[in-house]
Amino acid sequence: MVKLVRYGNSGAEKPGAIDSQGRLRDLSAHVDDIGPATLADRAWLGALVVEDCPLVEGPVRLGPPLARPGKFIGIGLNYSDHAEEAGMPIPEAPIVFMKATSSIAGPQDPLRLPQRARKTDWEVELGVVIGREAREVTPETALSHVAGYLVVNDISERAWQLERGGQWTKGKSHAGFGPIGPWLVTTDEIPDPQSLGLWLKLNGEVMQQGNTGRMIFTVAELIADLSRYMTLEPGDIITTGTPPGVGMGRDPQRFLRPGDVMELGIDGLGSQSITVEEAG
Repeated sequence: MVKLVRYGNSGAEKPGAIDSQGRLRDLSAHVDDIGPATLADRAWLGALVVEDCPLVEGPVRLGPPLARPGKFIGIGLNYSDHAEEAGMPIPEAPIVFMKATSSIAGPQDPLRLPQRARKTDWEVELGVVIGREAREVTPETALSHVAGYLVVNDISERAWQLERGGQWTKGKSHAGFGPIGPWLVTTDEIPDPQSLGLWLKLNGEVMQQGNTGRMIFTVAELIADLSRYMTLEPGDIITTGTPPGVGMGRDPQRFLRPGDVMELGIDGLGSQSITVEEAG
């Protein structure tokens, strides 16, 4: 099992890993970065002994654990109880949208609200990272194409997503709307992606509490379905939907404001802590 990370200032991250004692180790002697190329050829992981890599001392920023993914694919309404709270029918086939890869942020980077944002919302989700090209695969073989899993916060500006017509993408893609990490955890540590607890707190209050076993379409089914319409490539991220408890579904509705703190996590995949800031 390896927990892969990228650490350092934004735009200048180095590759790293978390050792068995929770300490950060530098992987620069093994790989230049953690990205599509390093996931496509993972032979280096087989010989990696994390505890033999240099320790990184002192506090450092953890960046997104994956650099430059080709695609960031979202799945909507993939938990029946979330579809119900959103007042939408349970989908008969996966609802697919794209998040701009420029929305990706680190797991502790502050979220600066967009100008004119009115209904910015939170969504804790299981992210799936592709490690081997998938084209027309079956659900039975789909998980063999996965490199690992990570936490995603699919932040959404609901007014842009639902009140302006067209595709959901425009409500999902602002800078900072895609925090991922803290770690990219390889599949040997997560043998069953359909048995993971996931949660989100806002200012210490539990908003979301769910389990990936409640997904309408499993990870394997999503990969197989998407691979019919597009080639999934190493480094692509699929974020698989959120359980109930989003701000849009509350009565009264509740959306993010400056000073709010989102904490969220998934069993075995670590947690995020994100402070909301004024629009810049």
